[in-house]
Amino acid sequence: MSYEVHTTGKVEKAIARLPSDAYDRMNDAIDALADDPRPPGCKNLGGGDGYRIRVGEWRAIYRVNDRERKVDVVQVAHRRDVYRR
Repeated sequence: MSYEVHTTGKVEKAIARLPSDAYDRMNDAIDALADDPRPPGCKNLGGGDGYRIRVGEWRAIYRVNDRERKVDVVQVAHRRDVYRR
């Protein structure tokens, strides 16, 4: 049983701005979260902020709701910017 992956308009715009090679790999990585929301290499962010996956120089931050079987991608950005608040 797979999870539903949800993204916001802000995340969609960020993905669309990625270089073409990173764009394809990021889309594949986010789509793969439906089958395994905690893939090998994902990292649990402290403080209940969710998880992150790496795609080259780019990061995707997401939250997993196991009860509703839902993954919410909340941010996609370059590694130098993604953790800033």
